[in-house]
Amino acid sequence: MALSWRGLRRHFGIAAPRMAVRTHLPWWGRGAIMLTLLAIIAGMWWWGFDFGQIFGGFNRKEVEARLTSLEADAAKYRDEATELRARNATLDSELAMTRGRQEALSRQATDLTGENAQLKEELAFLQKLVVDSSKTAGLQIQRLEVEPDGENMWRYSVLIVRGGSAKDEFVGNVVIRASLAGSPPAESAAPAIQIPDDDPAASPALRLKFKYYQRVEGRFRVPRGSRITSVAVRAYESGQSVPRATRTLSLG
Repeated sequence: MALSWRGLRRHFGIAAPRMAVRTHLPWWGRGAIMLTLLAIIAGMWWWGFDFGQIFGGFNRKEVEARLTSLEADAAKYRDEATELRARNATLDSELAMTRGRQEALSRQATDLTGENAQLKEELAFLQKLVVDSSKTAGLQIQRLEVEPDGENMWRYSVLIVRGGSAKDEFVGNVVIRASLAGSPPAESAAPAIQIPDDDPAASPALRLKFKYYQRVEGRFRVPRGSRITSVAVRAYESGQSVPRATRTLSLG
């Protein structure tokens, strides 16, 4: 009995071991509590980080707003630069066109100035020609010009004047004979070229029909390797075999 009493006192008496009452939580409850604590700690850290930046002179939100504003300004400036480049290209194109037109007008003005000077010279010549021709009756070849005009090509200009008091038109034709020298090919070994016999296509340009004067112009080809030594022009009246006027130009 003594042993039984001691055992009871040891378990339920003052000297008995202490007991702890604990509430048992499931694993998801403990996980939720841990997540809540971590969220609170992260929020406190982030809040402290933001306030620390503000107190330290660096505001992240203000910097982000400023960065957004700068990006908008950069996009605006890029659009303006693109527009300015397009306008610049348009202006360059218009400037090139204006310069082209200006150059064309400048060339035309130069050509017109030259033509005007030539016309003035021809007018003075014709005025003198009319005065001189009124003193001398008959047909005259007042001017004969022959000059190179490309490879193996020559250009001629003939001015035929009729003096006196003409009452009707002169009708006839012109014959041009070019004497050649050099080494022409065997198939073109003739010592001279006579137009329009050797060039029938030139016949219309050599016809004469005028009352006071007429200018005859055209081109003819010489054989390769040949050179012209002289050119003779004869003006015939229609139905006549004897020339009414003759002029020869020596080219050396």
